[in-house]
Amino acid sequence: MLKLPIRIGLQRKRQIWAYIFLLIPMAFFLFIRLAPTLFAFNMSLRDWNPLSPEQPFVGLKNFAKIVTELENPKSVTRKAFQNTFLYVILGVPSQLVLSLAIALMLNHIRRLIGLFRAVYFLPFVTSTVAIAWVWRWMYQPQFGPLNVWLDLLGLPQQPFLRSPQQALPAITAVAVWHGMGFAIIIFLAGLKQIPEVYYEAARIDGAGRWALFRHITIPLLNPTIVYLTVLQTISFLRMFTEVLNMTRQGDGGPLNSTTTVVLRVYREGFGSLNMGFAAALTVVLFAIILMITIIQLRFLTRRFEY
Repeated sequence: MLKLPIRIGLQRKRQIWAYIFLLIPMAFFLFIRLAPTLFAFNMSLRDWNPLSPEQPFVGLKNFAKIVTELENPKSVTRKAFQNTFLYVILGVPSQLVLSLAIALMLNHIRRLIGLFRAVYFLPFVTSTVAIAWVWRWMYQPQFGPLNVWLDLLGLPQQPFLRSPQQALPAITAVAVWHGMGFAIIIFLAGLKQIPEVYYEAARIDGAGRWALFRHITIPLLNPTIVYLTVLQTISFLRMFTEVLNMTRQGDGGPLNSTTTVVLRVYREGFGSLNMGFAAALTVVLFAIILMITIIQLRFLTRRFEY
């Protein structure tokens, strides 16, 4: 029986090639992202030691240990979770407010706008390790530039990273400054998408600057604000590099005042080789990030009808 060749239309060919090209990043995602995540879940249920030939199954023992340490006021794990949430509370609002203020000012200038964008964006593309060590030097007592300037102004010098009260805000300030350039660029992109006709109509009705900002800029920037809030919250919940490099020997500052959950994972997993407990901490942090992200998307997103 004679079989006629199957002819595929141009649109169908495009769809097939689109799926073929999509398989490449999908395979990469499954291999690089999903597989290690599932492996971490498996490790969290075992007494995993990389130097031992056996990794016995212990069920929820590692998670029970986390609960026990969270109930202990003197536990390093409890301090790590408290500090992590404190980084978010201090860092995210500060970064968003400062970035939006700078973006609003940059949005009104016409000359050298490219230069200003580059200057503000430069710290974001600079190595976090390099930035941490530079700021660690700037925070040094007596001979650090910040304390030298304070001395010249007749103000008392500050311990900064050597003080349990000042170490965490000092590191938070560096993290805010480091990530602010990205937020400024995103805010600028959002501001450029707001039609100027809205402002002109409001000005005709007699609206002032504050009314324009409150009733036009902020509502129409809502998708941008939600995006940056979620992204920066995740970033501060995963604070690690700045803490590791800015504190003495990476131990989480004086009296563990700057330690974070991710630093705790690093210490338990690669310092004590307690991979099972470290993986359990990772799973708990993943659940917290997922829950906070869902809550933010649910309550911060505003829907507009046109």
